[in-house]
Amino acid sequence: MIINVEAQKDEPGSYQILNRAIFYVSRLISSQKERDFVKSNYNDIKTVYSIWVCMNMPENSMCHIYLTKEDLLGKHNWKGNLNLVNIVMIGLTNALPESHNEYVLHRLLCAMFSNELSQQQKMKIMEQEYHIPMEENFKEEVSIMCNLSQGIKEAGIAEGREAGIVEGREAGIAEGKQREIEKVILNMHKKGYSLEQIMDATELEAAELETIIEKLK
Repeated sequence: MIINVEAQKDEPGSYQILNRAIFYVSRLISSQKERDFVKSNYNDIKTVYSIWVCMNMPENSMCHIYLTKEDLLGKHNWKGNLNLVNIVMIGLTNALPESHNEYVLHRLLCAMFSNELSQQQKMKIMEQEYHIPMEENFKEEVSIMCNLSQGIKEAGIAEGREAGIVEGREAGIAEGKQREIEKVILNMHKKGYSLEQIMDATELEAAELETIIEKLK
């Protein structure tokens, strides 16, 4: 099984997010050629999941998108695995959901990605409600998320116009806060976050991030 997880600050307005998710799962399937299977050994293809977590949504939601079979003529049993391709879309509101069985996953994710909760509050929820051991390396991961969101918030990046589009550069970034954000970017890079994940988190282009990372190495 191959799992890809993507975090989005909101549902994009410039393109339809399902199209991007379909592209991702297709790439996860095709990239297995000559790596997970060779020649015509298509039975060795691994099941792929592309999981998308979209924040700032109007309601908490979750759906599973996958292949289905519809018989148009006859009932022939075509052999193959319809479960190879899976897309899971998760929508999160800004508000922390109540502690309820229906919102178990959403409460955890909202707590992790919240810009309002402190690092201590996040770890308390994860430890007491979800029994996640607070080992030192995990605390560092939580700290990175907290510092990034707080650094961007304090840097004066607008949380959005009425349309909800964040325009960080137009908001202006103070020099001191810029250095703070650069430090967080470098930490994310050292922790193994992909360039695309850092792009989604910081709203910066790939070339800008590569310049910052190279400068701070």
